[in-house]
Amino acid sequence: MTGNGIVEHDCTGIKVMVIDDSKTIRRTAEIILQKAGCEVFTATDGFESLALIADHKPDIIFVDIMMPRLDGYQTCALVKHNLVFQNTPVIMLSSKDGLFDKARGRIVGAEEYVTKPFTSDELLGAIKRHARRKDATNRVLDEDIPVPPPGFENEQIVLPVKGAM
Repeated sequence: MTGNGIVEHDCTGIKVMVIDDSKTIRRTAEIILQKAGCEVFTATDGFESLALIADHKPDIIFVDIMMPRLDGYQTCALVKHNLVFQNTPVIMLSSKDGLFDKARGRIVGAEEYVTKPFTSDELLGAIKRHARRKDATNRVLDEDIPVPPPGFENEQIVLPVKGAM
């Protein structure tokens, strides 16, 4: 935190994919994320994003729910069913705030749900909770301890025990 009460986020080295059919949302997210040090890639819909995800291998993906051609739920499901990207965090973006939409996002594998319009703290907080920075040799820099999303702080987190299998 800075002296003026603003929370600083250092996201240097994190590759972020933002998928939204709204140019305004894509550009807003891109500006916020780049200021925090992220490398940002954008796509207008899920179909366009698939090739970009394969090429750039993002550390985290933000995807709008309602888009043409391939919606956010379908995009998330395709990412989560791909062995290479199944562990890549997917954060759903939507102007809808309903329980059904959030539950459907969880069913297809989304880690979190952020309601639009979002704040910079909401975007960067999701990255802090879910993305792991990597250095030039691809080693994970952040600790491998899960941080629960807002509203799930009191939920029990079960960590796998190494060598238990």
